[in-house]
Amino acid sequence: MADSPRPLPKIGIIGAGQVGRTLATLWVQAGYQVMVSARTLADATTLAASLGPLASAGTPAQAAAFGSIVVLAVPYGVIPALGRDLNRTLTDKVVIDVANPYIARDGWIADVALRDGAGVTTQRYFPSAHIVRAFNSIDMVSLRAEAHRPDPKLAVPLAGDDTAAVLEVKDLVYAAGLDPVVTGGLATAKLFQPGSTGFELERDAAGLRSALHLHH
Repeated sequence: MADSPRPLPKIGIIGAGQVGRTLATLWVQAGYQVMVSARTLADATTLAASLGPLASAGTPAQAAAFGSIVVLAVPYGVIPALGRDLNRTLTDKVVIDVANPYIARDGWIADVALRDGAGVTTQRYFPSAHIVRAFNSIDMVSLRAEAHRPDPKLAVPLAGDDTAAVLEVKDLVYAAGLDPVVTGGLATAKLFQPGSTGFELERDAAGLRSALHLHH
């Protein structure tokens, strides 16, 4: 390809728990600019400082504005409030939903998400964004340990209704040293949410496709 490479998209990460920290680390290592936000700006600043010059810190609203791709790395229970606050900022952006619904922690919204599907439920709260479910099904300790391992790579399932958004998220899975497996539209995210066969399933791409009965 003679074309100069496209500039890498900027990534905003909302939430600085295990998932937010792990993904921020992997993407900064791959050369992406990342803005992290946490419960407090101090926590976000500490995290950004540990990640080096490609990382910066902000509020959730700033991270949502910064990224052309924005990650919701939060407890599922806060999704309705974030939708109310950030849907407008996230218009037409790719939003990666990594939040898993647990009834004990997240209450009624988890009940709805487990019944209707987490991706579909998140999309209702962010009607202007392109929701892609990804990075929610594998324990972050494993993800860190297995990133960039020799082939066959660890497979990460993802689901989304917008083809262009899914392609962007596939690029981020590759950048993290993992292998993306698209299960289908957002409704198929049910295949790898808590309580399903695909949840916490660690396989290579062929193994994951076979376990989830996906055809190539």
